[in-house]
Amino acid sequence: MSLVRLNIKGISYSQTQNGAYALILNEVDGDRKLPIVIGAFEAQSIAIALEKEIRPPRPLTHDLFKNFADRFDIVVKQVIIHKLVDGVFFSSLICERDKIEEIIDARTSDAIALALRFQAPIFTYKNILDKAGIYLKVNPEKEEDEELQDSILVDDLLADELEPNAPKENYKSKTLEELHSLLDEAVANEDYETAAHIRDEISKR
Repeated sequence: MSLVRLNIKGISYSQTQNGAYALILNEVDGDRKLPIVIGAFEAQSIAIALEKEIRPPRPLTHDLFKNFADRFDIVVKQVIIHKLVDGVFFSSLICERDKIEEIIDARTSDAIALALRFQAPIFTYKNILDKAGIYLKVNPEKEEDEELQDSILVDDLLADELEPNAPKENYKSKTLEELHSLLDEAVANEDYETAAHIRDEISKR
């Protein structure tokens, strides 16, 4: 069976499952999207891995796995979403140590969170994409909207999707120096939703 490479398009709050999120994977050489329902912790972990400016003061579980693997010279070479049963995706980590390859079973959300940290490619089989892949467009009349959708990734992900009803403080009155200080404080307190709001305001400046 042929493999199809995927990249991460974004994360949205699930409208069907309370407290869950939909991770959207995009076919690299095509237009199909593969939506996968994941939990809040995994969504946040993936978002933090995508957001280069936010550095947790202490390692999250997936960061700990990466640090552990680095210490013992274990590398995750790639992630393969290899099975779909009753709406549940099954994945494998293809790992290597001392030129010996091992395959480790993993939840898809964990596998993708680790793939980001190891900068490993994500694949699925063509038959899975044929079965579960969908076509998504924000506004099919405007190509710009599709390009913009590809770029949002974490812009509103931590701020709006991980805490969709959280109140937004008005940071417009703050100076850049104050914003950077608030950003450092939010990250130190592991308040990543607030950090994302502050980062967005800094980006606008």
